[in-house]
Amino acid sequence: MANEVIMPKFGFTQEASQIVQWLVKEGDTVEAGDPLLEVTTDKVNMEVEAPAGGIVGGIRAAAGDTVPVTQVIAYILSPGESLPGDDASPAPTSAGPSPAATAPAELGAGATGHVATATPIATRLAAATGIDAGRVAGTGSGGRVMRKDVEAYLAAHAGQGGKVRATPAARRLGRELGLDLGTISGSGRRGRVQAADVRAIAPPADALAARRVPFSPMRRAIARATQRSIQEAPHVTFETDVDVTAILALVDRANEWMAGSGDKVTLTAALVRAVAWALGRTPSLNSHLGEDELLLRPSANIGIVVALDDGLLVPVVKDAGTKGMGGLSTEIADLSRRAKQGKLRPEELVDGTFTISNLGMFGIDRFTAIIHRPQVGILAVGRTRRVFVPGDDDRPVVRPICTLTLAVDHRAIDGAVAARFLADLRDVVENPDLLVI
Repeated sequence: MANEVIMPKFGFTQEASQIVQWLVKEGDTVEAGDPLLEVTTDKVNMEVEAPAGGIVGGIRAAAGDTVPVTQVIAYILSPGESLPGDDASPAPTSAGPSPAATAPAELGAGATGHVATATPIATRLAAATGIDAGRVAGTGSGGRVMRKDVEAYLAAHAGQGGKVRATPAARRLGRELGLDLGTISGSGRRGRVQAADVRAIAPPADALAARRVPFSPMRRAIARATQRSIQEAPHVTFETDVDVTAILALVDRANEWMAGSGDKVTLTAALVRAVAWALGRTPSLNSHLGEDELLLRPSANIGIVVALDDGLLVPVVKDAGTKGMGGLSTEIADLSRRAKQGKLRPEELVDGTFTISNLGMFGIDRFTAIIHRPQVGILAVGRTRRVFVPGDDDRPVVRPICTLTLAVDHRAIDGAVAARFLADLRDVVENPDLLVI
């Protein structure tokens, strides 16, 4: 019996996903667990794996199609098995026909300047693998590009297996810039093309000035979420300068104690632990805003904003108040690394109760951030800078100072509550021994 490949549901509220590319083609033999295609949600790119071993058949959607969750997109067949029902002539699910369903299509000008045509399957294969099909030399009648021509081009440019190895970020950037990933030498493991490799050969900015770059699904999601938050949530901001001498000393002592273990404590991890402590003293800030009610959450699940090439993600450190700084440092580093690689799991992006956004590494002294709904607060962290401040004898001394800016949703949080939280946070950063209380 044919095994259905369905569009999986990666999140509780997800209704559809867009197909980025197929990693296999009709007739390919796969094993259970092999990646079949790459899809994108509003937040992450994910690979859909084969539910069983067999032969790929009945592909019903092409790259670029948006498919509702749980809808069948292909089948895995046993040798000699036919497609079930009327799926022998599968159709794409998007409003228009897929490249595979169209008549021989123009692929663009090749190196010689002529415009080649291609068979439907060659057109689809070229689109799915992200190559500039105009570079492919056709061996068919009248120079028509055949499937074998595209496969030969891929094999020549991508090594054994004929597939361009690239990160999701590199593929997105390549599509935006109109670059053929098959012509790019990858610096990643086993020659995998990285986003930095694509940027290195990108045309100069003036050559792109007139290009329209459509929003990616992630960019659209960010635009909708931030606009809705700033329109619906009355943001009130509070700012304080914090002397980070003591907490930096604590980080240094922890790293000396852990020397040789391979682990390293970071200031970000120390701030996450301090924020969790302060949230425990002001539980109304560790909450979600419901319909005319505030939902107090029992654990401090702190989101850390991670900047990407084409947007941002907010992976969540669950139960941050119960973890030590060493464990927090390792977890934050792992989440950040996998966010940039497009390898986060959907469950790592949900259930946050409070968010931290740090732009200090970019030299920003202070800024305000937009609340990540349905949360009611977000902390913006600026860079640590050396500042003259009055000492105990009123003489100027140099101290490392960091500006913390808290934004709260005034529908749920009043100014006095926000000020009390920020005062507690300043106290624990300047006196980190309080973390043991």
